This record gives sequence, C-alpha cells and structure tokens, in this order.
Amino acid sequence: MKTSMQELKDKIQHAIEELNSELSEYQAGYKQCLINIQNDIDFQMLQMEKEQIINSREDGFLWGMRNTNNFYADKVIESEQYYNETFKQQEQ
Repeated sequence: MKTSMQELKDKIQHAIEELNSELSEYQAGYKQCLINIQNDIDFQMLQMEKEQIINSREDGFLWGMRNTNNFYADKVIESEQYYNETFKQQEQ
C-alpha cells in the first residue's frame, strides 16, 4: 500500500520519464519543475505525511481508550511500526 504522497511521487516520476531527451525550452522548464516538486516531496512532504498518519493513529487509539472499558494494549502496534509496515517505502 502506498500513501497519497508516494503515489503522487510515482506519477511525477512517470511524467519525467515520458519526456524525451530533446526538449524545447518550455519542455525543459516543465521537466525541471517536476523534478523540483519531486524533491520537495522527498525532503519534506513524505515526512510530514508520515507524522500526520502516526499522530492520527495515536490520537484515535487514545480516544478509543477513553471511550471504552476494553483495553487491548498487548494487541496494539506502535504507531511508527504500523506506518512502516503499512506504507513501507521502496528504496530508490
């Protein structure tokens, strides 16, 4: 499974690969723009998305603990472990 940001990164990579080597000035600018967006995704947005997923899972778990008498702590996967197992990023 991939996160939305991982899917977007893949689509951008595909668009970059679709552009041939002999580019007009406009196409070269477009390609560079795609590369810049992809770099932003790599260096900032993937980490932000990961933190949001982890925080949401932790918040949901804590809300559930306050609103139920059942406690399943032994079955709870740590939030970061959950993220890594669910949205494992492929090595690039």
